[in-house]
Parts: sequence; C-alpha cells; structure tokens
Amino acid sequence: MSSTAKLSARDRIETLIDDNSFVEFGALVTKRNTDFNMQQMEAPGDGVITGCGLIDGRPVYVYSQDVSALNGTIGEMHAKKIVALYDKAMKVGAPVIGLVDCAGMRLQEATDALEAFGSIYTKQSLASGVIPQITAVYGNCGGGCAVLAALSDFVFITKDGKLFVNAPNTIDGNNVGKCDTADAAFAAEAGTVDFVDEDEEASLNRIRTLVSYLPSNNEDDAEIECTDDLNRELPAFTSEMDDVAEAIKDIADNGEFIEIKADYEPAMVCGFIKLNGSTIGVVANRTAVKDEAGKTVKKFDAVLTTKGCYKAAEFVKFCDAFSIPVLTLSNVTGYAATMGEAKNISIAAAKLTYAFANATVPKINVVTKKALGSAYVAMNSKSLGADVVFALEDSQIGAMDADLAVQIIYSDEIEAAADKAAFKSEKAAEYKKLLLSSESAAKRGYVDAIITGDEVRKQLIYAFEMLYSKREERPVKKHGTI
Repeated sequence: MSSTAKLSARDRIETLIDDNSFVEFGALVTKRNTDFNMQQMEAPGDGVITGCGLIDGRPVYVYSQDVSALNGTIGEMHAKKIVALYDKAMKVGAPVIGLVDCAGMRLQEATDALEAFGSIYTKQSLASGVIPQITAVYGNCGGGCAVLAALSDFVFITKDGKLFVNAPNTIDGNNVGKCDTADAAFAAEAGTVDFVDEDEEASLNRIRTLVSYLPSNNEDDAEIECTDDLNRELPAFTSEMDDVAEAIKDIADNGEFIEIKADYEPAMVCGFIKLNGSTIGVVANRTAVKDEAGKTVKKFDAVLTTKGCYKAAEFVKFCDAFSIPVLTLSNVTGYAATMGEAKNISIAAAKLTYAFANATVPKINVVTKKALGSAYVAMNSKSLGADVVFALEDSQIGAMDADLAVQIIYSDEIEAAADKAAFKSEKAAEYKKLLLSSESAAKRGYVDAIITGDEVRKQLIYAFEMLYSKREERPVKKHGTI
C-alpha cells in the first residue's frame, strides 16, 4: 500500500478488526438540523460509523468518521452516536478506538455542535482510567477535535495527517511555509502523538499490536502464554546500556518492545514489553541512540529533563490506572542544567516523583550505571516505594559524583596538600568505596540484590511473579493535586 493511499471510513474499520466481526450501531441515524438548506445534504450515518468488533478475539468499540458525509464534521447526532458507543464500551469494559478524519465542528448546527463536543469530552473524561482510549488521525483533526484526541490515552497519526487547535496561518508571526504546526512530525516532536506511521494500513496494524499489550479495562489484565525461555541469559545486556531501548528488547519476551512517544524526548524511554506473558510498563534513561549498524547518531547526558519527566510521569499514571506493573532502568546523575530547564524542571520532577510514589502497582528498579542525587530518588527509588531494587555490578548509588563530593568535603585539605591530585584521587577512591558503591547502598537496605547483566531477565520475571498479588492501602482522599 502506498503512503498516499486512503481508505474509506468503513475500510479502516475492516482493516483494524478481525474478519467478519464488526457489528454496526446506529447506521440509519442522521442529522435533524434543517437550517442553511441542510435538509438537501446527504449525511449517511451523520458522518460517522460506530460499532463493535474483535481484535485477536477481544472486544473493542470503534467509531470511524466519514469525510465523504458533510466532511465528517461533528454535529448533534454525530456526537450522540459516539456518546452511545462510549456508554456501551463502559458497560462491558472494552477499549474505544476512534478513527478521525474530520473538518471539525459543524458550523450549521452552532450551539448544538458545541453541546455535541462537550458531550464527547465528558464521556472521555469519565472513561479515563476505566477503559483504554485510542485515537488515530487519518486526515484532518483540528480545533476541538484536537482536544478529543488529546483526551485519549494514545494518539496515532499518519505522516500526511494534520493535528492542530489553531491552523498554522492563524498563529501570529507564522505561516504554513515557515512552520507547519499541524504537521505530523511537529506533533510527534511536541509529544502530542505517540506514533507516526507511513500509511493507514501500517497505523491500523500497529493499533492492533498496542491493543494486545493493554488490558480491556482497569479490572482486567493482559496476559498471554509465554513462548520465550524464562531463564534466558543476556550476554549483551551491559553493552546495551547507552541505547537502553536495545537492552529493553533484550529483556522482553521474544525481543518485542513497543515504544511510546519515541520522537518526544528520546533521552527518556517509555513503552511496553511482555515478561513471562504479562504486560510490563518500562521507563528508562537513555544516553545514546544508535543506528542499525551500532553507530551512535545521538548522545544525551544522564540527566532528567523537563520533557523527560512529563513523559515518564504520564506513562506511569497510565500504567497505575490499568494495574500494569512498572519497571525502571535507572542511569541518572542529576537534572539538566540550562536556563530553559530551570523554568520548569522542579515542577516536572515533582510530577514524576508523585507518579511513582502514588502508583500502587508492582514497581521494580534496576540501577544500570549511576544513580546519583535527588534525580535518582525521582526515578522509582526504594524511598518512593519501589518494591524491589536491583543494581548491576559496578553501578554507583549516592549523593553525587565522588570527585565533586571530595572537592566539597575536603576543600581546605586539598588546598593544603603537597600533591593535590594524589590527595583528591585517594579521597575519591575512599568515597566511592564507602558511600557510592552499590554494596554500600545494599548494606543500608536501599538495594535488595546486586546482579549481573546476564541474569536480569530471569531475576525480573521471578520478582514480578512474587509481586503478582500485591495490595497496598493509601490514605483516604478524593485525589491528589500534583
């Protein structure tokens, strides 16, 4: 299929779901408005096809906007069909998938159309954290439709899709030639979308894959039979720590990893794997991106950034809402130190800290290289409630780098030393041994076990199985405010 090929609204549904499994709802529903000669305009299904079907035998509820009927615009009856779909999905506990190709609000219906948008937003808000919500953009998704997409848990878009609140030419000082703020690449870089695909068929297939990792609702699970060796050793694991996405694939059943928001702050990696057939959410610090030949194409400092914290916090909140255990691979030495980061890094770090501390799902942390300062505390540390903390051999856990610590602790002695370099080297080695090694952290109970890279997979499988029935009580409250 070419990247320019377009599927009809019905073809999109048929491509997405299992063969012969679609049951349509409200096929004869149409507009009631007669203003502006609307009675003369054809609007089959009021511009949206709604119904349910199966993905790999599991029920899903789907709506697909029909751009050939009133440009797929959202009006009163269009919205009522989507709202009714949400009601059915909530009753049975099944995901909702929206396939969007829409010119926005139906202007001929004015306040009825405004009410229509609000009714969909309300249903999406009520469904949040109860059933997974996925939106795919296969054309235009502008104005209020962009909010509809953002209210979903995951957003897909094709390379020729358009996602925007305000059109590029309406933004002061901008035009589409200068910066296409509606472009899929712009949305991916901004973190508005999770996946960008070449064409609709590729996108629909990836939705099917994602659904296989997600539970149907917040009281369900997503388990399949594991066909991989549970005790498989990982001889290459420690060499993959820079581009940690490769290390995650190494851990996963059959080497399969579905990364979320790959183009948004790639220094923070988030996504789903299967371990012994169970879905696990993974959050990891990355210091390099490598191509297929193993050549480094991007480098990052081992620090937390504002974007990285926001990305990881939202992901952890989703995992916690749907009882998906969380694994972190930590390699962090502090916070990004730039003028831009100084504006919001404390707020972003607070949200990440809260997300981990508030999560009651099984949480496991693996310290892969360095875990220094309060940045490490925010990365699912024992003090935030990590159930199990592993550390690789030779990893470091402490307040700060040994050389910097020595300069502060022994500032006067260094000035008085005859051989300053030798003195600093001696004290740094002493500091590393006493206060920076994984062994010293383990002696204080902050690390449960020091392991080798080879045994990471089997240790994680055993630990998550041990935590399978975890229950944790929290203070009674309506909700947090962070």
